[in-house]
Amino acid sequence: MELKVRKSGIVYIIDIEGEMDLYNAFKLKELVGKMLEKRISFFIVNMEKVEYIDSSGIGALIFVSSALKKKSARLMITCVHGSVKKVIELTKLTGYFPMRETLKEGILELQRG
Repeated sequence: MELKVRKSGIVYIIDIEGEMDLYNAFKLKELVGKMLEKRISFFIVNMEKVEYIDSSGIGALIFVSSALKKKSARLMITCVHGSVKKVIELTKLTGYFPMRETLKEGILELQRG
């Protein structure tokens, strides 16, 4: 799994590429922890290039979502598709994570406040 960070206005976008599984899901938690130390408040987790997610990946998303809520930071998960979307739907987490179909929708939502 590869993580890249870019910025659009006040929103930091974390692009994830590859598989989110037991072997690498911790990387997302570490990255978000470091970003919170820098007092970043608006996050998008862009999952456009994630083709596979297991329970560890789901756990990482739950951890990140909870950590951001505790710091009053905002999260949007975007571009979830295919089997990853099915896993999130099967685990009934679609209402837990704020999600948008496209990156643009996620950015606009966070910028509106």
